[in-house]
Amino acid sequence: MLKEYDSARLATVAPDEIGDALEQGKIVKFFPCPIQLPSADNLHTLRTELPKQLKLKNVSYHPEADKVTGLDENSPIGELAHEVLSSHRNRVTEFLQVVMPTLSRNIKVGTCSFRPIEEKGRNLKPHASNELVHIDAGAYGATNGDQILRFFVNVNPAVDRIWASKGDFPALFEEFGREAGLYDSLSPSLQRGMLGKLRTSLLNGLAGAGLPMAPMLDSSPYDRVMRKFHNYMKDTPEFQQITAGHQTFRFQPFSAWMVLTDMVSHASVSGQHALVYTGLLKLEDCRLPELAPFNILRAAS
Repeated sequence: MLKEYDSARLATVAPDEIGDALEQGKIVKFFPCPIQLPSADNLHTLRTELPKQLKLKNVSYHPEADKVTGLDENSPIGELAHEVLSSHRNRVTEFLQVVMPTLSRNIKVGTCSFRPIEEKGRNLKPHASNELVHIDAGAYGATNGDQILRFFVNVNPAVDRIWASKGDFPALFEEFGREAGLYDSLSPSLQRGMLGKLRTSLLNGLAGAGLPMAPMLDSSPYDRVMRKFHNYMKDTPEFQQITAGHQTFRFQPFSAWMVLTDMVSHASVSGQHALVYTGLLKLEDCRLPELAPFNILRAAS
């Protein structure tokens, strides 16, 4: 499930090799991190101050509002967080467009976050917990079948970040889809009806009227099915305890990795301090569309 690239291998990679690996359900790891990171001083400040000032689950830069959430508005490090996260977002986007030009051709770039709290033992509610294996659903509003890409960097200078997975969506849907009740939620097309389109139009209108984050409240039939699967995984202790297909991965300090998080089940078992970039990849740009969760669900309806 893990495909690794060092600097030499990355320098000779074929244009669609990495994109194809993501579509096939691989976790693509880079060591060393292939993009320029924030300065050591800035990272030290964020690692030191963000855990003390955090107001939400993470500190996130939202490009649609050009603002940082998760901190008080008058936070003394708000400006630094804005600069670091917005710059990192741009660097990751540029890297993706070079290393996988087909799949990232029409990428919709979303949030960029800093995760400053130790994942192990956070005592969050199950649906918010990163420690439980899950697939992502509905990132950045309605995806309508577009795939969720996340690019991570472990910026802890001394401690690995540990992940776990129980496999990819095609296999998990085949084994657990009925038990999770997904077939009861499938419609012939998984497309939005008139009410759904009206909802999207209204939210887009609110965005244009001064509420730029309103579209993040949007959803779609596909996203609701995926949310149901996400919740089933997190709410079912028996699923979490399954050992068949379970794999563990260690990401050392200043390594980077990316994955389609609606395609690959995952959990952040432990680790503190990570940069996390989110983008939506258009389904129409996939070279292996038959593997995409949207098309697997549509074929099953």
